[in-house]
Amino acid sequence: MIILGIDPGIAIMGYGVIESDGNRHRLIQYGALTTAAHTPTPSRLRAIFTGVNQLMDMFMPDDVAFEELFFSKNVTTGMAVSAARGAALVAAAQRTENLYEYTPMQIKQAVTGYGKADKHQVQNMVKLLLNMREIAKPDDAADALAVAITHANSANMKNLYKIQ
Repeated sequence: MIILGIDPGIAIMGYGVIESDGNRHRLIQYGALTTAAHTPTPSRLRAIFTGVNQLMDMFMPDDVAFEELFFSKNVTTGMAVSAARGAALVAAAQRTENLYEYTPMQIKQAVTGYGKADKHQVQNMVKLLLNMREIAKPDDAADALAVAITHANSANMKNLYKIQ
């Protein structure tokens, strides 16, 4: 199974692609879709939409997993990230109905075994689980790989996390 993990963002949207047989995971690619800060929002959203379409064409994932958004402070930033997530979601939804989402706590639990793990612990476990030489950069790409791993580890219960 090919899984595309997405860590939503308006400036940096991380992505990670893995292949999983349920027990073992293999890194295919990771990276980030980026947009410039002073670019008009519609142009940024179009770039994200186009970028996710290109990822879908390139990797033809069986499933696409998103990190669920969580905002505690800046509502303005949250709105922009929500719009970016929407653009990515629509791009993926044009190609598949196999769309899933996981909370940050579920991702931390699935990758490290501890739902309150810090970012560095998650990144180190991603590195170990995918036999990488170094931690994926930018952080958003490492987070996207963690989302993909979470989905792979949840394969037998994935319908619980399907976006409805």
